[in-house]
Amino acid sequence: MKLRRRTRDQEPSTLPHPAAIQVGVRTVTLPNAVAASFAVTGYPREVGAGWLEPLLTYPGHLDVSLHIEPIPQQVAAMRLRRQLARLESASRSDAQHGRLADFGAEAAADDATDLADSLARGHGRLFKVGLYATVAAPSEPELAAEVERVRALASSLLLDAQPATFRALQGWTTGLPLGVDSLGATRTFDTTALAAAFPFTSPDLATEVGETSVLYGLSATGSGVVLWNRYAQDNHNSVVLARSGAGKSFFTKLETLRLLYQGVEVAVVDPEDEYARLARAVGGTCLHLGAAGVRWNPFDLPASQGPRDDVLSRRAMFLQTLLATMLGGRLTAQTRAVLDSAIIATYQAAGITRDQATWTRPTPLLADLVSALTSIGGGEGTGSAGAELAVQLAPYVSGSYRELFDGPTTTHPAGHLTVFSLRDLPEEMKAVGTLLALDAIWRRVANPRDRKKRLVVVDEAWLLMKEPEGARFLFRMAKAARKHWAGLAVVTQDAADLLGTELGHAIVANAANQVLLRQAPQAIGAVGDAFDLTEGERQFLLTAERGEALLVAGPASRAAFHIIASPREADLITTDPKHLAELDQGDQRAAQPAGAAYPLDPSGFTEFSDDHDDEEGDPL
Repeated sequence: MKLRRRTRDQEPSTLPHPAAIQVGVRTVTLPNAVAASFAVTGYPREVGAGWLEPLLTYPGHLDVSLHIEPIPQQVAAMRLRRQLARLESASRSDAQHGRLADFGAEAAADDATDLADSLARGHGRLFKVGLYATVAAPSEPELAAEVERVRALASSLLLDAQPATFRALQGWTTGLPLGVDSLGATRTFDTTALAAAFPFTSPDLATEVGETSVLYGLSATGSGVVLWNRYAQDNHNSVVLARSGAGKSFFTKLETLRLLYQGVEVAVVDPEDEYARLARAVGGTCLHLGAAGVRWNPFDLPASQGPRDDVLSRRAMFLQTLLATMLGGRLTAQTRAVLDSAIIATYQAAGITRDQATWTRPTPLLADLVSALTSIGGGEGTGSAGAELAVQLAPYVSGSYRELFDGPTTTHPAGHLTVFSLRDLPEEMKAVGTLLALDAIWRRVANPRDRKKRLVVVDEAWLLMKEPEGARFLFRMAKAARKHWAGLAVVTQDAADLLGTELGHAIVANAANQVLLRQAPQAIGAVGDAFDLTEGERQFLLTAERGEALLVAGPASRAAFHIIASPREADLITTDPKHLAELDQGDQRAAQPAGAAYPLDPSGFTEFSDDHDDEEGDPL
């Protein structure tokens, strides 16, 4: 790169080479533009979160750079002591000579005292911060106009922006993404002031940015981005509610993918097999309930959680919940008593008792329970109730729904991403499949020997919410997930099923993270009342475009944002039929057979590896 300086009186000339720049007193002439740089030397005494946003939203070509350098603790403490000594000396000198008090010096002394106290207690640190701005325009007359507007904007923010006179080249390079502060016009900031100056935050959100923070999108009311850390909230649960086609599944898969980047283990209940492409890309596992050859035995006992845990009793109680869902309603007290006795008898017939030594024996099947109920039947009272239950469970043992239950469990899924696909189940079995998947996931989440950050995603939760016992099970998960360092993400398009019951309202109340996308006019009343939305927020949800959402995390944390995804992420998580058709045409050139999303073994259990990456070799 060739550099040539000119004096103040010289007019800009045509650059001798396309790669050359011309350096003036206050400007740098580039091949297609003229640029001028400024250093901020004066700041307001108090600032709020997002106070730099007006500079970031400036409509012209303005580059804002923020250079940060930490000051060692010992050096910071020494400088504060010196500053306090100077201010105290000046104050005493004024008092001895009868001069009026310098209120500015007194305010500075108070600030220095607070900083020293915070530093001594370890509540913060000091940093050298340089704030610079570079303005560019096609010509010098246009640049002069832009400079005046930028300086006026800075003055409105109580910022004193000084031009980089005779240091135009250093100012221009300081604004480049090189991480080099060539001007060195810094000011001392404490941790709180620096956090408020961080430009990539939304002033509408009060959240702790941590290692599991996820980029949700761009703010709809400003130029900032919306970063959210669900694991920094009171609980880690979330509710995603939207009408069909608004982008709720897209958003959920995007958050799932970005949490996987952070080492969070994710389990998904997928009614429509929408997570297959994502699972294939990240090396996840997929279990197709209802596929040929797939068996799932609900009588399987989980590994012992400890010497005091009664695994058998817990399994018996879950089986009562499962069977109530299979039978289409809540059980009466008499029926539940008969069913409990039959379950215990079924385990005893297989040699499994309350003795932990017997819990490793082969478990019985659903057909054995039906046999136990039949043996109880034959008389009056409880016997007739047992016979009736046996008749009602016959379709799951010898009828149309026997495929899933007529054998031992074929697979035990595990991994950083586990997807339970329910697409192959008949519609009448979707709620049962969801409950089985959630039970398998919960056994892994509740294991105290394997604690880690987890997220459980229940897509199309209305399938389970319409069943009373299923809704109660989901509610219990929402209440207990936080104790196991896990979050429950409930995703649904049917507001009535979620908000029309007390259990649904309880699930919403136990979700610290609530994401609302476009709502139907018929549902906006119930949604607005349940989430305490303002009139403006209701109008936003009624007119929101696809991918626009409102994050609600209490009265103090609300932000509207546009969901953003990279092209590679969009290819993995999209449900747009047109986009998927284009991707399928490209997949035909891969080694996999045409029309097969991924190879499926006879057990219905798929484990993805690097061998199944896309043809371009672009692993995530």
